[in-house]
Amino acid sequence: MREATANGIKLVYREEGSEADPLLVLLHGRTADHNNWNGITQHFARRYHVLVPDLRGHGASDHPGSYALTDMADDIAGLLAGRRAVVVGHSLGGVVAYFLAVRHPELVERLVLEDPVPPVPMTGRAPIEEDDSTGFDWQMMHQTEKQLISPDPTLPGVLAGITAPTLVVSGGPSSHIRSEPLAALIPGAELVTIDAGHLIHENARAEFLGVVDDFLKI
Repeated sequence: MREATANGIKLVYREEGSEADPLLVLLHGRTADHNNWNGITQHFARRYHVLVPDLRGHGASDHPGSYALTDMADDIAGLLAGRRAVVVGHSLGGVVAYFLAVRHPELVERLVLEDPVPPVPMTGRAPIEEDDSTGFDWQMMHQTEKQLISPDPTLPGVLAGITAPTLVVSGGPSSHIRSEPLAALIPGAELVTIDAGHLIHENARAEFLGVVDDFLKI
């Protein structure tokens, strides 16, 4: 494990693969950490220099108490330090990834969004109730939930400015997220549905990797 100061906070990350290879970043979902990509990391490390950070408020990275999605995207920009990368994000990590592509387009070579929440208002979500779960900051849960339920109304239009080739992988009817509308907001985005629920890369790993490899032309 390594650590870096990015956007003013400590980010802890796993690094695998050769530094001579193109860069690929894996961004985990909410309440998870870099371990959520175990197996996936090794698959891509055969061809990429892979960075797998714990997002702020997760794992061993700093828990600063402030969790604007824009800040989370800027954290990853700081970690990249001017280097272009393929960015793969699951769930919250996918949201962070599309904010990164909007705010720092020069850093994103290709974008893979695995079942993220699209930037449309949501209703009917049960309030978050804290329990004894650890490994993340509960303030991160509360603050990101507010932003996901009531996103910036200008964001759908802003996504039209994403220039990186984009793949949206939906978990289909088995998922509690409807990520399909996101593909229509990003010019030229490809949509693939794998009816495996929200945790596509866990529940249908081989199919997920095949779809992503095809998109990346591996």
